[in-house]
Amino acid sequence: MSSRNNQAPGPREKLRAEGARKLSDTELLAAIIGTGTKGAGALETACRLLFRYGNSLSRLASLNVRELAAFKGIGPAKAARILAAAELGKRVVNAPPSVRVYIRNSADAARLLLPDMRGLKKEIFKIILLDTKNALIKTANVSEGTLNASLTSPREVFKTAIYEAAASVVLAHNHPSGDPSPSAEDIALTSRLSECGKILGIKVQDHIIIGDGTYKSIMNEV
Repeated sequence: MSSRNNQAPGPREKLRAEGARKLSDTELLAAIIGTGTKGAGALETACRLLFRYGNSLSRLASLNVRELAAFKGIGPAKAARILAAAELGKRVVNAPPSVRVYIRNSADAARLLLPDMRGLKKEIFKIILLDTKNALIKTANVSEGTLNASLTSPREVFKTAIYEAAASVVLAHNHPSGDPSPSAEDIALTSRLSECGKILGIKVQDHIIIGDGTYKSIMNEV
């Protein structure tokens, strides 16, 4: 095996494999720089650049493009990338907290889904993913059926919930007829998915049916 194959992965490869949190300041800077120059790779250039400014990212971020571009191995394009990344980091820190949506009952779930699901001509099965405080993580389509039926397997229902580390879910589907009354199949499916959720440790909090401007929760029917 060649010595090249024994080399440690570069910063970008490490980022892809392990995530940005695992990279040191030097490695993150090298990933932004991207390529080195003759005689010095990106990692060495990043190390020298940080050392030049006392290993201080804040001092580095205070420079302008002209000052940063004057450093050997950087140049205007790389300087612009570094300063853009620094500015982005500042904006993330200073950004106001996002408004969180909480789903505490079937009415909250219906308000979230009614605008998009009422009046659909075919049956769509959705899942609302929630964290431990019932805050919305995301909604996702599970299956799309015909006018009369939707094929929904537990694997498809919980796949996204597992990937997103959801603590609980709300199930939802529409009735194209506009009548949200649950069918025997709806009730049986809810019972089956609730049991699957217990096995996986993901609580099924509710299952709502969306009609024409109205909805109905069927958890009390199970």
